[in-house]
Amino acid sequence: MEQSQSLILDLLMISWGVITALLVVIVIYRGTLSSKEDDQIFIDAAEQHHYKEQQAIIARISRLTKPIIALAVVSGALLLASAGVWIYRGLKSF
Repeated sequence: MEQSQSLILDLLMISWGVITALLVVIVIYRGTLSSKEDDQIFIDAAEQHHYKEQQAIIARISRLTKPIIALAVVSGALLLASAGVWIYRGLKSF
């Protein structure tokens, strides 16, 4: 029984680490995209490609919002589950 709880805790912690690392990478990527975003652009008709580039950046940032929220929720749930298993093991060994 102790072996299976240890395996479960190990799997939970590994999966939490992978999910959290992925979350950090996506948040950093979103930060680099948002650093390229301008708040205001004043362009004439000859420089319409700048406007289109900004719209593409805004679209990418918007698409990243849902995966970031989902990964944050999964990461939190895995962390809470890991803490629960760890506490259960500690109380059981008393």
